[in-house]
Amino acid sequence: MPPPTKVKRPSAITVGEFFKQNEKALKLKLVGTEAGFDRKIHEPSVNRPGLALSGFFTYFAYKRIQVIGNSEHSFLEGLEPKLRAARFSQLCSWDIPCVVVARGHRLDEGLIEIANSAGISVFQTSMMTMRFLNAATIKLEWTFAPSLLVHGCMVDVQGVGVLIQGDSGCGKSESVIGLLQRGGSLVADDAVRLRLIEDREIIGSAPDLTRGMIEIRGLGILNVAALFGVGAVRLSKRLDFIVELVRGAKTQDLERVGVSTDTREVMGMKIEHVALPVEPGRDVAGLIELASINFKLRTFGYNSAVEFDQRLLKKMTDDQLG
Repeated sequence: MPPPTKVKRPSAITVGEFFKQNEKALKLKLVGTEAGFDRKIHEPSVNRPGLALSGFFTYFAYKRIQVIGNSEHSFLEGLEPKLRAARFSQLCSWDIPCVVVARGHRLDEGLIEIANSAGISVFQTSMMTMRFLNAATIKLEWTFAPSLLVHGCMVDVQGVGVLIQGDSGCGKSESVIGLLQRGGSLVADDAVRLRLIEDREIIGSAPDLTRGMIEIRGLGILNVAALFGVGAVRLSKRLDFIVELVRGAKTQDLERVGVSTDTREVMGMKIEHVALPVEPGRDVAGLIELASINFKLRTFGYNSAVEFDQRLLKKMTDDQLG
C-alpha cells in the first residue's frame, strides 16, 4: 500500500484564486479592475472594518477579507465626500487582500478608484452580510485546512464514512461496486483527499479529476452517476472508520472476538480501524457493510463482542456453581 503524501498546510491563497473558486457559491461580482488579484489572503476568516473606517486601527485584522455590510455602507454614505475618501484611503493604505460589499450595495466610483489605485480589488455580493460572513468563512476554512492524499477508496455506507485501504489489486474498487449496489455512495476511488477541519473532524473528498469516477480492472474507468444515479456519488464525507483489506499471512493475527478495537492515527486524530481478510469466495462488500453497521452500533453504546464475553463469563460461573 503506497504511503500517504505529506500533510499540506496552505499559508495563503491569492484573491484571484478565491474569486475563481467561489464566484458562484458566494455570488461574487467584480466591481472595477483585477488590480488586486495577486494579493494574498493569509487567514481563513473575514473582517468587518467598522472601527477601521471610524479611524481606529488598533488590532485591525488587515490580513483578512474586508466585508462592508449595511452598517459600514451607511456609515460611509453619511460622511462628507472628502472625509469619506480620506477614511477609505486610510483603510486601503493597509495591506488588505480585498473588499467585498454585501447586500447588493455598491461603493461610490471614487472609492472603487481609490481601492483599485492601491492595488485592491472590490467585489459585490447580493448575499446578506451575515450569510456571506458564514459562507465565506466555511469556504476559507476548507481551503486552508491541512490536507493529506491517501491511497484507497472512500464510501458512505449507511451514513458511515468508510475509508477502504489495502495493497494494490486486493479488490478495493470491486468492493465499492458491491457497496454501491447495496445503496452506498462513492466519495473517492483510488486517491482520497483528507482535510482536517478545525482539529475536530476529517473530511474526505475526491480529486477534481477523478470525482464520480471509479476504475475497475478489465472494464476501465466508469462513471458512477451514470451507472447508479446521482445519489450514488457524494462530494465529501466525514471519515469515521477505516477498513483495511489484507491477504495471505497477514490474516493470521486478525481479531477473532472483537472485544477490543484498533485505531489508526490520521492527522492527529484517532480513527477506528478494522482489518478484513480477502479470500476467494468471500463477500467483501457485505463484510465491509457489516463492519460499518457494527461500528455504528458501538457508537450507540452496544458492543456484541462484550455481550458475548458477558454470556461466556456467566456460563463459566454457572458451571462452577454446579
